[in-house]
Amino acid sequence: MRLPVNWLSQKHSVRTVAIAAGVTAVAAAGIAALSLTASASRVIPAEATLRPARVAEIAYHRHARSLILAGTVVPRVETIRGFRVTGKIVQRAVDVGTVLKPGDLIAQLDPADYRLAVDGARAALASADADHARAKADHDRYLGLRGSAAFTPQTLDQRQSLAATALARVEQARSQLSSAENNLAYTELRADAAGIVTAVQAEVGQVTVQGQAVVRVARTDELEILVGVPEHRLKVVRDSEAAGFELWSDPGRRHAAKLRELSPSADPTTRTYPARFSVVDPPEFIGLGMTATLSFERPDAVPVAEVPLAAIFQQGKQPAVWVVDRATGAVELRPVEIARWRSNMAAITSGVKDGELIATAGVHKLEPGQKVKPLLQAARP
Repeated sequence: MRLPVNWLSQKHSVRTVAIAAGVTAVAAAGIAALSLTASASRVIPAEATLRPARVAEIAYHRHARSLILAGTVVPRVETIRGFRVTGKIVQRAVDVGTVLKPGDLIAQLDPADYRLAVDGARAALASADADHARAKADHDRYLGLRGSAAFTPQTLDQRQSLAATALARVEQARSQLSSAENNLAYTELRADAAGIVTAVQAEVGQVTVQGQAVVRVARTDELEILVGVPEHRLKVVRDSEAAGFELWSDPGRRHAAKLRELSPSADPTTRTYPARFSVVDPPEFIGLGMTATLSFERPDAVPVAEVPLAAIFQQGKQPAVWVVDRATGAVELRPVEIARWRSNMAAITSGVKDGELIATAGVHKLEPGQKVKPLLQAARP
């Protein structure tokens, strides 16, 4: 039997409506499920929202700032020694590096001419003594004629003048003899203090004039550490209360030193200021030219708290830190005063209290009032 066309169209419409209704129901169920899932994800315990943050406890101390410079062991006194008279060198008893004691012979001139001068001065003194003895005897004999007709005051005055002149010539001859003996002694160049010969500038057979350099001697009775101070460290060196040094040849042993001299002008080559530190108690093994490490320590004028650089929040020109409340974990941005900066730390003088907690990482991601979970670490890096 053949169905009418209208009935088929009506049946097809009913089927389409049923399918559409089913699809709509499934979609609605899916949307409802997603809504429930999203609602469930938003329901999280309040404790899980606390963000962990590394913190450090503020502790104020008087830290000692240090400065380390490399220096050299040098003598305080280094002199150029030469003869005080002219002559020919006949002996040189030292070489570079010779250790001298007071009175040791360094070099000697030919003494022949100076011995002759001493002999001549001694003969002149003997002649002057004889003249003085004769003049004094004549004066004494004439005094015995006082009161007689042969005595005259004029003659007495003449005898007194002759005796005084003879005495003056004796003193002159004696002085000339002393000078000649000194010149003879000057033909031997001797050490006047303990030291080391650092240079030889004359040889045997050479004729030297008065004052010409023969050797250079460094005295070892007082040693110093010579360092070059950069200009931005001058104040630290001047204000240093304690200084010490270690020799590279004997590391680990610290010896005391004291600032004796700081040059007012910089070296034209190195552009540093030469400074000399006296060795208070020199060790036995110290030697000239040894390399030493000089260190200075100066405590802070006020207590400071050293914190990592990562804890500093720079907002404008005023540095600040995030202070974490111990009870609630809430953070507060607080400005601080910085005494000095270093490569990995900053020294705070004020703005936070001793014992407070500050955030040391992620400070640029925090907001005022935000709560964090503190993870305590050391304040100093």
